[in-house]
Amino acid sequence: MTAALDVKGLTVGYGAGPVLDELELQVPDGQVVALLGANGAGKTTLLRAVSGLLPAQGSVSLRGQDLTGVLPEERVRRGLAHVPEGRGVITELTVDENLRLGGLWRHGRTALRDRIEAEYQRFEPLDRRRRAYGHQLSGGERQMLALARALVAEPDVLLLDEPSLGLAPQVVHAIMQALRDRCDTTGLTVLLAEQNAAGALSIADRGIVLHLGVVRADAPAAELARDETLRHAYLGY
Repeated sequence: MTAALDVKGLTVGYGAGPVLDELELQVPDGQVVALLGANGAGKTTLLRAVSGLLPAQGSVSLRGQDLTGVLPEERVRRGLAHVPEGRGVITELTVDENLRLGGLWRHGRTALRDRIEAEYQRFEPLDRRRRAYGHQLSGGERQMLALARALVAEPDVLLLDEPSLGLAPQVVHAIMQALRDRCDTTGLTVLLAEQNAAGALSIADRGIVLHLGVVRADAPAAELARDETLRHAYLGY
């Protein structure tokens, strides 16, 4: 199967030792891959290195294009989107203004409006809050907005970091299902970093388990979910 994202020999270090050490993984085209592991496993570091926000050794390829030396904003133009942990919306802007920013690099005005309306349909709570400012939103609404803003750009590959963090279970379910629906209808490829292993595996095609910057398992999601030894050792459930 073709890899939408291909990471080879990726090494990233802070200070004395590497957080990621010669890491290799592939994200198949059109699949949701859950990137699992405890705090400190290297999940956020990996996503930041792939999106160009951290310097790294090794190579990252997006649909066969080498991204070595490519700036983060150019990676967005080439089809890579990154939603970081923390629901990073611009609180001084309205919901609609945040969404328009999402298509800044990838669309003309007419196409952008169509994409925004599609995300309002996908995330109905945002549709009711179009003129609300970011600081007026709940945590769940902010996470929906951060995700919708990335999807407005119609990325080929989406990097998503801990979208369930601090949210109520019903909100997490709605966000995960909306993400799965987008993948099924458009062929979007997703690398989803999560501590909530059960929730991530429930929508994923594959799972990758990181531990101290090293891949400990890479298998179909259903297989990982059934592996009690692996779950107890690395996933905490």
